[in-house]
Amino acid sequence: MADDTEDVELDYAADEQERARRGALIRHPLASFFHLFFRVCAIVIYLLCDWISRNFASCFVLIIALLSFDFWSVKNVTGRLLVGLRWWNQIDEDGRSFWVFEAKKTSRGSNIGTEAEARIFWLGLIICPLIWTFFFFTSLFSLKIKWLSLVVASISLQVANLYGYLRCKAGEQDRQPPDKSSFTGQLLLQRPDIIFGIL
Repeated sequence: MADDTEDVELDYAADEQERARRGALIRHPLASFFHLFFRVCAIVIYLLCDWISRNFASCFVLIIALLSFDFWSVKNVTGRLLVGLRWWNQIDEDGRSFWVFEAKKTSRGSNIGTEAEARIFWLGLIICPLIWTFFFFTSLFSLKIKWLSLVVASISLQVANLYGYLRCKAGEQDRQPPDKSSFTGQLLLQRPDIIFGIL
């Protein structure tokens, strides 16, 4: 019969190793770099475009190309590597389109990034749309209508990724389907392209 006062071995070393692994600075330096590179370059070029080139079309194409690279890299690479989240649109056999939001279950030895990488990911994902929103109001109030179209396209690309990853994160936290009780919630769940336009 076991004695209640008998020493029990607790495995604190494994917990400490897991915390040390998650607390390590950066496990995916290339993904962390490209998560911020395209979006920061687009913002810098937007700010310096009048000094670099007087040609609006070349600036427009360059910024949209950078933001498109950013959209693709964040959606397909950095979200999966840095925080273990991904989302996509899928068409079933009946031809209906639906959105899939997925969160990787965290386990020991998983290839998800560290806490520092998660901070980089979420700060980059949240701050950049706020900066583009500021640019929206500055171009609106200064009546630079041609720049307004660029800023709206930029906000659309940035907010689409933010929305997708927030949905992934919400699904990860409750592991239950989102609230379908309200009409607006049902409509947005069925057709998220209403908000963002056709992607």
